[in-house]
Amino acid sequence: MNPEKEYDLNKWSLFNGFSPLITFFRSYHDLTPEIECFINQHTFPVVFKKNKFISSPLHRNEYTYLIVKGVARGYLKTEQKEMTTWIAKENELVGYAYNVDRDNKSVFAYIQALEDIKAVAIPHDMYTQLYDLDHITNYIGRKITQFHYFQSCERALISRMQTAEKKYIRFMQSYPGLASRVGLKYIACFLGMRTETLSRIRSRLAMDAW
Repeated sequence: MNPEKEYDLNKWSLFNGFSPLITFFRSYHDLTPEIECFINQHTFPVVFKKNKFISSPLHRNEYTYLIVKGVARGYLKTEQKEMTTWIAKENELVGYAYNVDRDNKSVFAYIQALEDIKAVAIPHDMYTQLYDLDHITNYIGRKITQFHYFQSCERALISRMQTAEKKYIRFMQSYPGLASRVGLKYIACFLGMRTETLSRIRSRLAMDAW
């Protein structure tokens, strides 16, 4: 979806007066006043209600989103089957690189809000402009890419584990806190197992804990 820019000059008044993307970038490197001003001007706050689509094949998405509050999932859909490919929470970027593919290839990829979400909309072309503005943003971009690469490796590791129970235990270790926030069917889909199977595993692990 491409949200409308419905805000006034005080668009960051609920966020201490500046874009949360600045705080996110500062976690990797200090920023110049020019970079911070650019970010404040070109990003804007958005909200998505629970279960609503943040991105879908029906709309060419021009934005990446920094989640300020909430949880989202990305999934692929073939016929009537869904495959959750990732789950993200606060202080993580969500979006699909497919959306910036200028060949307009058809990919049935969705992003769905699993909770009410507050986020920052970041125009795709803003990244290129930031890279040209200062070498600092190139460094930050590499660190963010590294983070997402590590996440991808972790998801690949989970998918290759030999038993459903090992997959769920690894999920709990890698995504602490999400088990209580994300619906059982979405976690099961992410782990590549039936909801009933995951329910039995959780019950068994809970009994073993007593």
